[in-house]
Amino acid sequence: MIVVTGAAGFIGSCMIAKLNKENFNDIIAVDEFDNKEKLKNLEGKKILERVHRDDFASWLDDHHEEIEFIFHLGARTDTAEFDKSLLKKLNTEYTKTVWRRCIEHQIPLVYASSAATYGLGEHGYVDDENILEDLVPLNPYGVSKNEFDIWAVQQEEKPFFWAGLKFFNVYGPNEYHKGRMASVVLHSFRQISETGKMKLFRSHNPDYKDGEQRRDFVYVKDVVEVMYWLMHHRKNSGIYNLGSGKSRTFLDLTNAVFSALNKTSDISFIDTPADIRDKYQYFTEADMAKLKSIGYPHEFTELEDGVKDYVANYLKSNRYY
Repeated sequence: MIVVTGAAGFIGSCMIAKLNKENFNDIIAVDEFDNKEKLKNLEGKKILERVHRDDFASWLDDHHEEIEFIFHLGARTDTAEFDKSLLKKLNTEYTKTVWRRCIEHQIPLVYASSAATYGLGEHGYVDDENILEDLVPLNPYGVSKNEFDIWAVQQEEKPFFWAGLKFFNVYGPNEYHKGRMASVVLHSFRQISETGKMKLFRSHNPDYKDGEQRRDFVYVKDVVEVMYWLMHHRKNSGIYNLGSGKSRTFLDLTNAVFSALNKTSDISFIDTPADIRDKYQYFTEADMAKLKSIGYPHEFTELEDGVKDYVANYLKSNRYY
């Protein structure tokens, strides 16, 4: 059996789809299961059992001999969440509980970290475990993720294989439920479909023109491909970036959505809200050398190709992966 926490969420449900595609059908789905919109992500998927997240630790104690691997993808992911006690409970302390069970029961573990740990990128975007304590995340969510990464690498006892993955700007199917936290691809698709136009944040940095703020956008199908590969690799434990390795502009992304919809680009700009202006990232790009150095063999999807697949095969028909 393979455990996926955050199973009804965006990346978790896509991971289950990938596992099912590869004929792994004894899936233990861990989540709250109280959000009807999120539950649509699980429809049609082969799942052996659903376990509430609050019951997972005790459930694992009872069933650990049957567990082959754990993908711990569940977390409080709202970057605007300022309840630090909630983030500590759900992101940091909960992951410590999973980590300790994996040591006790000899279960390999992949868990979700985040590129939010890098803050404004003062120290670059290299997945070097020696700089974790120097990083300055911009919000409590990023802090909670970085605190666990720091704790993990400091532990004398570790799972026999573990990997913490710093997800960059992931986009793709099964994010319909995410509201304002959904990818810019989804927001662009909806706005362009409704109005034929798209509004982007104006640049307030003289080094960047309007719309030329850059992000590392990575397709969710590439993300689950990496995790699936790590499940079989099971060596070279550590913290790894998971992006495309190539920064692209918001203009690139928005133009790709217009193209996928066979519409002429019509883009205007609005001021970035003042309350987030000083914490706005103008550039992110994952250094992917570390993952490639341990033998990861696959290329990452070009932005235009990922957006085209997402729009044509999922968004237009409201399909799930």
